[in-house]
Amino acid sequence: MSSLAPRASLDAIRPYGDHLDDGLVQLSFTLPIDNSPLARETALALVREMGLIKPEVVHARALTKGYTYFVMFAQCQHAVDATQLASARSAARSMSEEEVDAFVSERIGRPIVVIGASTGTDTHSVGIDSILNLKGFDGRHGLEAYHWFRTHNLGSQVPNTALLAKAFELRADAVLVSQTVTQQGLHLHNLTELVELVEAEGRRRDVLLVCGGPRISDELAKELGFDAGFSKGTYPNDVASFIAQEIAARTRPAAEASAVASGS
Repeated sequence: MSSLAPRASLDAIRPYGDHLDDGLVQLSFTLPIDNSPLARETALALVREMGLIKPEVVHARALTKGYTYFVMFAQCQHAVDATQLASARSAARSMSEEEVDAFVSERIGRPIVVIGASTGTDTHSVGIDSILNLKGFDGRHGLEAYHWFRTHNLGSQVPNTALLAKAFELRADAVLVSQTVTQQGLHLHNLTELVELVEAEGRRRDVLLVCGGPRISDELAKELGFDAGFSKGTYPNDVASFIAQEIAARTRPAAEASAVASGS
């Protein structure tokens, strides 16, 4: 028997449970209702309303009076064509630390200046530290270790105005913002404010804006006016690769225009 598992077609991706394409998913949620037969029927009805079929309650537990926690299985009928979901950022090839340094040396020819912080009232600095600091995480160095990067980590609870003032002072190529606290859309307000401040200064084209956090996606980041967004599963070299390739792409047209103007 072959040890190789069958592979799904990228143009019709469905959840995997017991076997390929079975569509099985696991859900967990809390309902504001006492644990009872009525609560179970309510949970089943809710999952059906989500468009899932064959729902099954596999665990139900009263959290406190009036609240019940559920774990459920159900089957998803839909599939997604993953070949149509390639974002602009997917074109950026993820390179190793050594490859990034070689790329910057050859294609840009000067150190890239990066500044980052957890802004607003956000006290969580683990994310920005793992991307910028020398130690990095999971055995991969942060951008501080790269020979062709100059990094500045301002830490946590940094006002947007302070971050941008320092970025402009250092003539930063990229500004990295980490957002962990998302209650009541606080991260959306904070990220939107940062973009508006940069635009008010007339400097939007001068700097790459990159944000990251557990509730951040590339799509959301671009909707808010950022150049890219990174979420869970991101490594320092992923961010470095995007920054290096984006700056190289922006530098090339400027260099070509200068050459044409000089008649060379």
